[in-house]
Amino acid sequence: MKYFEARPYPPGQHGRKTSRRNIGDFGVRLLEKQKLRWYYDVSERQLRRYWDLAVRSPGRSGEELLTLLETRLDSLVLRAGLAPSIYAARQYVNHGHITVDDRKVDIPSYLVKPGQSVAVRDRSVRMQPFVAAAEGATARQAGRS
Repeated sequence: MKYFEARPYPPGQHGRKTSRRNIGDFGVRLLEKQKLRWYYDVSERQLRRYWDLAVRSPGRSGEELLTLLETRLDSLVLRAGLAPSIYAARQYVNHGHITVDDRKVDIPSYLVKPGQSVAVRDRSVRMQPFVAAAEGATARQAGRS
């Protein structure tokens, strides 16, 4: 994420002063959790809910948490290349430009199940961001050949 590349120090008034003392185990875990929250743009409550679901499911909890976060509709729109950022992906979903199984879904936290199809609505296909995304996808396909 660009924020972390531009500013490799924590946010806030005292962010640059962290090199004076070591960060403890709690601080390291807190920073990693905050990075996860900022990267996927989820609230503390949403992340807690996903963690509880991940702990209850079989398998490794950390991997299950990432799987849940990656199956969110806004995350899938971003990964499909339809949006330049997670914030834009959330906006596209909120504004009703995305369908799941040919039904409009305007909830960014919607968990997409395997086998469901995610697409751009027919009336939104001709909008500039989606035309640019389609052109970028065809250029990437041509580059691979």
